[in-house]
Amino acid sequence: MPAPDLDAGLKAEREHMDISRRALRRMRERAEALFVTGDRVAGDAYTAEQLGRHLARRVAELVDDPRTPLFFGRLDFGDADADHAGRRYHVGRRHVTDEQGEPLVLDWRAPVSRAFYRASARDPQGLAVRRRFGFSDETLTSFEDERLDQGEELGTASRLLTAEIERPRVGPMRDIVATIQPEQDELVRADLADSICVQGAPGTGKTAVGLHRAAYLLYSHRERLRRSKVLIVGPNRTFLAYIAAVLPALGEVEVAQATVEDLVDRVAVRAVDPPAVAVVKHDARMAEVLRRAMDAYVGEPTEAIVVSDGSFRWRIGLEPLHRLVQQTRAEQLPYAVGRERVRARVVGLLQRQAETRRAESPSDAWLRRMGRSKPVTTFLDSVWPALTPESLVHALYADPARLADAADGLLTPEEQALLTGTTGTDTAGGATGRADVGAGTAGRASGGTKLGRTPKATRWTIADTVLIDEAAGLIERPAGYGHVVVDEAQDLSPMQCRVIARRSEHGSLTLLGDLAQATAPWAATDWRETLRHLGKPDAAVVPLTVGFRVPAAVLAFANRLLPALAVDVPPAESLRRDGALVVRTVTDLPGATVAEVRAALAHEGSVGVIVEDEAVAPLRAALTAAGVETATADDLRPAARVAVLPATLVKGLEYDHVIVVEPAAIVSAEPRGLHRLYVVLTRAVSRLSVLHAEPLPAPLLDRSPLAPTG
Repeated sequence: MPAPDLDAGLKAEREHMDISRRALRRMRERAEALFVTGDRVAGDAYTAEQLGRHLARRVAELVDDPRTPLFFGRLDFGDADADHAGRRYHVGRRHVTDEQGEPLVLDWRAPVSRAFYRASARDPQGLAVRRRFGFSDETLTSFEDERLDQGEELGTASRLLTAEIERPRVGPMRDIVATIQPEQDELVRADLADSICVQGAPGTGKTAVGLHRAAYLLYSHRERLRRSKVLIVGPNRTFLAYIAAVLPALGEVEVAQATVEDLVDRVAVRAVDPPAVAVVKHDARMAEVLRRAMDAYVGEPTEAIVVSDGSFRWRIGLEPLHRLVQQTRAEQLPYAVGRERVRARVVGLLQRQAETRRAESPSDAWLRRMGRSKPVTTFLDSVWPALTPESLVHALYADPARLADAADGLLTPEEQALLTGTTGTDTAGGATGRADVGAGTAGRASGGTKLGRTPKATRWTIADTVLIDEAAGLIERPAGYGHVVVDEAQDLSPMQCRVIARRSEHGSLTLLGDLAQATAPWAATDWRETLRHLGKPDAAVVPLTVGFRVPAAVLAFANRLLPALAVDVPPAESLRRDGALVVRTVTDLPGATVAEVRAALAHEGSVGVIVEDEAVAPLRAALTAAGVETATADDLRPAARVAVLPATLVKGLEYDHVIVVEPAAIVSAEPRGLHRLYVVLTRAVSRLSVLHAEPLPAPLLDRSPLAPTG
């Protein structure tokens, strides 16, 4: 039975939780009432719309999830602290005040809350006591005090901290505000102006660090980032669905989430590049090829401009026209801006002549008419023709001579041939070969790209969309974000990095990844190179090596692969000594998998069955036939405990019990198969079972005493 003082303490804390929930409900009701009546107090339609957006956002931010405790910690400051002497604060996911405006719960991002994460017995930061709370579902069940003023500090030995870290994982990713460690907190609270690259080993919480940094920056720079926005870039839709609930749980509802493919979604993707072609298209040299190709469209004037204007005729000679084209070239503006600058300068020369002859300033309508006049537009089309991103890339593929000029000294003849080749694979089925379908270049395929007569008729590939976005950046000035968080960044190609760089040119970046988990053909081997392509060469590279989620036995087993991965990263170390690892040779893989899943379901938490992509459907069918309900990677319902997952889609995901079926098949499915297997083996946060009929990949056979098998 609890001691009387513990009993009284629990009762008081539960009462404070109830009071805080009622206060939050009042705050939300007040915001809802203001939202309903806001249009009556606004002075005009624009103000009403802006006020409506603000109040709608405020209502959404104040949503209370009864399954999530409003606070998870308490700070009791000693009498010697200058700013908070004798004060007590509860720390939670959002700020809650009583009717007089006094804080009942402090937001975890508030400056005073920093002590919850950073204070230690050596540096108590004014704290006398730090209290952590334990919960079962939404009920407060226990608490744990550290008397920092008396040198008591539990750190990672905290029973409640360990229980929260090891809590079973079912459904989408959760926030980690209750368990952020000091080294993580330093990254979370880094200044908005700082770009940071986190080299995070499996289980070190790098994804959570990135998301919580986004939440912290939105709290600390609310108005600035509300205008310039925050963007989260993930590797695929499955990953984005998995992390989607984290920021709303922290009260942040206006953060954009996208994959790189979403960012470059200008044309429909209807074809697939062969790997060799995709590698060339993703190479950084293509940026210079496209720039040269664009520059080649700018020509030199060949004749004077003569514009009729009623009884007047205005003439601009070749010399001033040459001068204005060269001046505009030297300014290195986006292509479309340069075209309009040339037009404006031509009209300016006409305007000066008109003012001199007429002794009056022409009207705005006159200026617009001159800019649209046939002599001016004919001149403009000859020296600075209109250009779209799609037409620039289409013309480059369609004309080998044009490509050769742009790629001279950059791409080899063989690489150019890959771009203008005549064979490839079309997702509509079959090979795309040379076809005599009429004049011009219609029917010619560049790798997997099947060219039509026009860009609109062309079957583009995913790699083409990245090049089209590069062309768009040369032609137009893209909108940017105030801060961009990029997860699983080790698989970004140089050209994909440039996609993100264009959207963060005037903002900062949080780059998250693990070079050991790099699986793409163009995967990074050095973060400095990636940061250079992202336009942030001076960003700090910070390693996270201490794992809190993957058990030590599982991590040691996966670490056997590191020497074979040819990357210079520090091996991860786990603080967890729980968990289980089973490696079993079987003859009936489907039957053994069914048995292993049934055994896993006897424990709490989620079960992820990970196999080579082609084996997903038959293995899922075998489980269904055995009466085991399964879900796909996209199904994140808490009730769907068992998911059958292709190895290529598990990056960034976590499951309590992971069952890896036939590692050799996963390795042989792709050139960087060992890297893929490293990803797969490190998805388990409690138990890992490895079932195999074929021999294990050789690096895994180098047994370690830290990785028991059964």
